[in-house]
Amino acid sequence: MAKHKTPLLDELEKGPWPSFVSDIKREAESRAKNEKGVEYQIPVDVCDDLLGVLELSFTDGETHWKHGGIVGVFGYGGGVIGRYCDQPEMFPGVAHFHTVRVNQPSGLYYSTEFLNKLCDLWEFRGSGMTNMHGSTGDIVWLGTTTPQLEEIFYELTHNLDTDLGGSGSNLRTPACCLGMSRCEYSCIDAQDLCNDLTHEFQDFLHRPAFPYKFKFKMDGCPNGCVASIARSDLSFIGLWKDNIRINQEAVKAYIGGEIPPNGGAHAGRDWGKFDIQKEIINLCPTKCMWMEGDTLKINDKECNHCMHCINAMPRALRIGEDTGCAMLLGAKAPILDGAQMGTLVVPFIKCESPYTEIKDLIEKLFEFWMEEGKNRERVGETMKRIGLYKILQVLEVEVDARVVQEPRTNPYIFWKEEEVTGGWDRKIEDYRSRHKM
Repeated sequence: MAKHKTPLLDELEKGPWPSFVSDIKREAESRAKNEKGVEYQIPVDVCDDLLGVLELSFTDGETHWKHGGIVGVFGYGGGVIGRYCDQPEMFPGVAHFHTVRVNQPSGLYYSTEFLNKLCDLWEFRGSGMTNMHGSTGDIVWLGTTTPQLEEIFYELTHNLDTDLGGSGSNLRTPACCLGMSRCEYSCIDAQDLCNDLTHEFQDFLHRPAFPYKFKFKMDGCPNGCVASIARSDLSFIGLWKDNIRINQEAVKAYIGGEIPPNGGAHAGRDWGKFDIQKEIINLCPTKCMWMEGDTLKINDKECNHCMHCINAMPRALRIGEDTGCAMLLGAKAPILDGAQMGTLVVPFIKCESPYTEIKDLIEKLFEFWMEEGKNRERVGETMKRIGLYKILQVLEVEVDARVVQEPRTNPYIFWKEEEVTGGWDRKIEDYRSRHKM
């Protein structure tokens, strides 16, 4: 029998969609039965009290959680988000209800054994409720008490060979796509880069030193499966700078219907005969493709790496061989000044271990931002405040036309006199002689 009546929450179980209320009730029932004989280290009825405090919040129209407070593990400044209930007498099971962030494996690869160990530990020392995964990518454990934190940290680091993730004004847990492990489009080893940067910048991950949060995310190709361009302060997107490789025989096979387009992904419905003009060439955003007889031609200098043609005809078109990544800075969610997409700061850089050039750029950026960034200001807001040109100077990156999306409307680039041929001095008569009114 349920510990608390929850008529308002019960409404959230109606309808065709999965309900988190049903999930919490299922976990509450499991803990009450305790068929595995677990010696729970926090109250057995933590899930029941969670439902109770949430129902009370719905009834009162205001939250009964107190966010924040100093709570964590020895030596770390992040990884645990303190949370307390302001009605501990009524709901003792959630008097402490801290969130623990655990560093996820690159590409989110798990073994069943590792997952079982994670779940067993959390059943033993926490509520058993998880969020797989948080928006940063972490494994998020929902709800435990302060005395359990050091015990959980010891188990993670000594027996599960993993670590806490990031929280607060520090580097958040880097995240990446599955990269070359399973994807033929990947231009960089996204998992290796993610793992390398995670180890390289451990201090920034666990000891808050920044004005605000900072996120790395790595996409192996411009398809952007982890959406790094929108979700990370520093985005790495794999791409190539030579030509798309073309298999003309496979192109003919697509046109002749011998190979299904899009890897056969749309085979469940009759879309008619594949039309390369309509489905590929006309949809190219830069119009850099055309047919000469039965031969496909591409003007690669105009290609903007949208990936549409490669996705649609993967056996005929492949990414180039000279691969690396672009780096974009400043994406963020709309907290202070609206949402922002990443701004291109490095159009192309080789991306090979030990990633020395990339790490040098990151260190320059961190040093500048820690000095110049205002409290709770994302690096994208700092860039917007002081100008892209200043950031490029800090990174010691030469201004490139590709970082200017719309010439004359972009306010970021201000040239110095020594950077302009002939400087500022000129004779207006000479100019007028070449530009009649």
